[in-house]
Amino acid sequence: MSKHFFGDTTVLLGRSLRHIARSPDTIVTTAVMPIAMMLMFVYVFGGAINTGSDSYVNYQLPGILLITVASGIAYTAYRLFMDMKGGIFERFQSMPTARSSVLWAHVLTSLVANLISLGVVMLVALLMGFRSEAGVLAWLSVAGILILFTLALTWIAVIPGLTAKTMEGASAFSYPLIFLPFLSSAFVPTATMPGPLRAFAENQPVTSVVNAIRALFTGQPLGTDIWVALAWCLGILVVAYVLAMRTYRRKIS
Repeated sequence: MSKHFFGDTTVLLGRSLRHIARSPDTIVTTAVMPIAMMLMFVYVFGGAINTGSDSYVNYQLPGILLITVASGIAYTAYRLFMDMKGGIFERFQSMPTARSSVLWAHVLTSLVANLISLGVVMLVALLMGFRSEAGVLAWLSVAGILILFTLALTWIAVIPGLTAKTMEGASAFSYPLIFLPFLSSAFVPTATMPGPLRAFAENQPVTSVVNAIRALFTGQPLGTDIWVALAWCLGILVVAYVLAMRTYRRKIS
């Protein structure tokens, strides 16, 4: 059964990746908005924001990376919606294909596409002056956190992709996720925020993920942020996966 699942997932992943290769504009579009935000924050607002950091591009890059992921998963929901409306799922159901392999192919495609977009954003950040003292282990840790964060958000994207009534509705769910980093420590220290907003910002998942990545980039002590970030990502991933699979089974039953 496992061999059947992995084989089917590999074949369907190849199908999805070919669609991405034929439409590279989706990756470009995903990267354009975060890059535009990074340019605006660094060159327009950066001089007026006191973060205690020598370089504002270093300070705000972790938040920009998370916005890149949040932008990219909208395409996952869109592709799932189009497959649902196009009858692809029913066609696969009539074939000896592992049921969950269809979803996993979309999720892994999202992961690949988002990693490419993150690479593009990182390249632009380097051109803008981003520098890191992180070693190989720290960079691998950053990559692991971003992969886990991407998987968690992608499984969230699966749910509207399966249940939305319109194409716009399938991708609109990503807007609050894109906005969430602005209510965190991504762009300004939470200490500058008014009381209730500060309490929310300091106890939402994006802040812990941003702080953990920022500490890894700068070689600072991680404290508890890394464990809180991992707990948030794993918790969201498990809950989203369970809900997505239940939704999928209802749709195909």
